[in-house]
Amino acid sequence: MAVRTTVNVLFVFWFCCRESSPLLKVIMDGDAEALMDLVRQRPASLTEPCDQGWVALHEAAFYGQLQCVRILLRGQVNRCTLKNETALLLAALRGNASCVEFLLKHGANVNTANKLRETPLFLACENPNEEVVELLLRYGAQVNLSSSQGESPLHEACRHGGLMICRRLLDAGANLKARNVYQIQPLFSAAQNGNAETLQLLVQRGADVNEQAGDGASPLYEACKNGHFPVVQALLTLKADANRATNSDLLPLHVAVRNNHKRIVSLLIPLTSRVRIRTCGISPLHIAADRNRDEILELLIESGFDVNAELSEEHSQMYEDRRSTALYFSVSNGNLEAAETLLEAGANPNLDIFNPLLIAVRLGWTDMAELLVRYGADVNAQMSTQPSSFPSAILLGMESLPILKLLLDNGCDARLCFRCDYGLQPHPAAISSSCFCRISGPIISMLLDYVGHAHLCSRLLDILESRSDWASIKLKAGRTNYLHPSYPIHSHRH
Repeated sequence: MAVRTTVNVLFVFWFCCRESSPLLKVIMDGDAEALMDLVRQRPASLTEPCDQGWVALHEAAFYGQLQCVRILLRGQVNRCTLKNETALLLAALRGNASCVEFLLKHGANVNTANKLRETPLFLACENPNEEVVELLLRYGAQVNLSSSQGESPLHEACRHGGLMICRRLLDAGANLKARNVYQIQPLFSAAQNGNAETLQLLVQRGADVNEQAGDGASPLYEACKNGHFPVVQALLTLKADANRATNSDLLPLHVAVRNNHKRIVSLLIPLTSRVRIRTCGISPLHIAADRNRDEILELLIESGFDVNAELSEEHSQMYEDRRSTALYFSVSNGNLEAAETLLEAGANPNLDIFNPLLIAVRLGWTDMAELLVRYGADVNAQMSTQPSSFPSAILLGMESLPILKLLLDNGCDARLCFRCDYGLQPHPAAISSSCFCRISGPIISMLLDYVGHAHLCSRLLDILESRSDWASIKLKAGRTNYLHPSYPIHSHRH
């Protein structure tokens, strides 16, 4: 909702500019005798406007100084500021009932609105004052005039929880189905702001609990989003539909999970259709894992939600890595506890296009990598964009010997690191040196420990020969490469 600049803010700005005014001080003090002296001495000052168009009458109405209002009225009852604010509007805004009544009795126009199309009744509902609302209605205030944002007085009363005011407005003919610019009806405002009693009153008068806003959000969805438990209870008792989705295909359960409202999640789980969840293309488990809502994640799993549910293609495409499982979200967040919870419940660590194990390896998260490997993560998983014959996990884990050893101990195929299409033949100039140019001797040494008979290509042989500090590695390479008689184990090229 758009933030509205209130009359209060404008007045404070103006007051700061005129705080030294003798007239203003007299009015603020309610000193009627001193005001009469000013009237006799400087009558023109009473109608002299400030930069915002306020005159003394506006000041008196705003501060609720009835005696000053009596003195200053003199044919100015409907005079407006530059923002089209009347003395009545300012008095109603501030809840100054005695001034409101006096101004109405002396001809104040009850429906004159400011430039935002906010009437005195609207402002009396925005700043709830039952007495002022009653006075305005008695003097003919139109109950369905709306602001520039399409807000009616009933919208404002529902937003601020004015139960008695709502009842009085409805008795006066307020439109239950009035919509603002966001297509929000009054009942939605009550749900949005946690006003359960007001909501129940509106339903008793005929409001639809399932009417949706412009974005498809229902009153139940909005109450779940904001964590208003009593309102959610009331709406569900009134048969609100827990399976009504927004335009983005999210259900009340989704938003309750996202915003970590566990009690509301518990209410919604038995009422939410699993079939409807599947058609949404995203499971509450995905959201719980993404937002690290660990307690809710456990609750959803205990309630039977599928730990291997995958994002729809549309949702998956929102992520560059095309993730699809709740496990992927937990791993990418580094949430070891949540990942373990999902794996223990049967999550498959090999469903995503980019294997979650590769994330843990790339980021050097040894504990996470160990966990995933223990539950069957594919240590030989490849990245579809990887041109090298190297196993992706080894490429990403070159900075960590412990992770590399973990991978190799659990079946990562080190032989693939030594595979080369050119063999002992000369390599094209464009082929630099395979991935071995970028890794250290200890890594090569460890890889050689996990191969039987490695057939080293001519380019790798050249690299080994060029490093005088890799003597032990050359010896190890010679033992694994004994089928290549051309390899000079005991000589160095200069």
